[in-house]
Amino acid sequence: MQSSSQHSDKFLEKKFGIIGYAEPMRKAKKLLLKAAPTELSVLITGETGTGKEVFAKALHGLSKRKGNNFVSVNCGAIPETLLESELFGHEKGAFTSANEQRKGFFETADKGTIFLDEIGEMPVETQVKLLRVLESGEFSRLGSSDNRKVDVRVVAATNRELEERVERGQFRQDLYFRLRSVHILLPALREHKADIEPLFNYFANQTAEKIGLDYKGISSEAMEVLINQRWDGNVRELKNLTETMLTLEAQEFIEAENVAKYIRQSLPPQTGYTNRNEQGNTTSAMVPTNIAGESASNLELGIIFRTLLEIKNDIEELKHIARHNTNKIDEVITNQNEFMIQHADEVVESDELLGNFDTLNLADIEKRLIVYSLDRFDGNRRLAAQELGISERTLYRKLKQYDLD
Repeated sequence: MQSSSQHSDKFLEKKFGIIGYAEPMRKAKKLLLKAAPTELSVLITGETGTGKEVFAKALHGLSKRKGNNFVSVNCGAIPETLLESELFGHEKGAFTSANEQRKGFFETADKGTIFLDEIGEMPVETQVKLLRVLESGEFSRLGSSDNRKVDVRVVAATNRELEERVERGQFRQDLYFRLRSVHILLPALREHKADIEPLFNYFANQTAEKIGLDYKGISSEAMEVLINQRWDGNVRELKNLTETMLTLEAQEFIEAENVAKYIRQSLPPQTGYTNRNEQGNTTSAMVPTNIAGESASNLELGIIFRTLLEIKNDIEELKHIARHNTNKIDEVITNQNEFMIQHADEVVESDELLGNFDTLNLADIEKRLIVYSLDRFDGNRRLAAQELGISERTLYRKLKQYDLD
């Protein structure tokens, strides 16, 4: 007979695609099941790609609001000047381009749940209106003094350390405590590597069903390769790799050589997210957000500068090998630079981009890298921002700054 925990594991996997049997995930799932039936606000924290929106949808799907709207808003992807209007709506004429009255996301989510992703990116002015909604359910549209009421449950998420932003005056303390009535911490994939195999098989079976493949499993050697990866992109990166590999390889049984083709060298981590566990201990797995008092812009430039140096060094190493030991090219590329093989055109583009690297100042480097990244992803700003290690809002600001929009 199955235990209650086994039953809940199967239920969450089947209904919401939540998989995790290691202790950090068990804690997160247990808290999810406790909080879902309540009306409490929930704050979900964790690195990018750990499944924050999946958990938010489960909170909604297991609540009495499940028959009503679930509205997801990425606060970091909407320019600061538009965020308030998008959340709370506006009246005709409220600003230059407001040609008609418009409802905001909160009105759309009435009687349901609103998921505010990247809540740490929300401007302080907008935080004031959000706090008012949380406390009284009241708000006013931009350009109107009329009070409106909504009945909305708020689930927020961030990959930043909000406590540090509170200390720096970038996030309201009263809003922080109001949001985290329940706090669910999602672990990075490297903290529960025992779950990589069930996650891989889940994504593989899903993909196989879509493409009509009779998936029969993965070798222990191939799984060992996956387990030993960094997974800076966490579960999302594992899912993308699995889907791509199954689709392109079309192999019923996955071997180590199949996996090796799709393992890439990771760029520097995207943000400075810091985990704080229940004992109060702090572990930093990514680039610190507060390095010797550097400003956010300097940190972004530092990440970009380091990325360029690593790319340039890789290219120079390949050139050196080609000139002095052509017999070892295949072996070195296979073992160390599979990513370069899969993206040969991009290597050439990177070489051209870095041709005059020694003569460029930081602004020139940043501009060139942004243009290169956008070209690489066919203008997809979300993917370009993720690869650059900055938020979509920062990328949007940079495009304006360099007149690239």
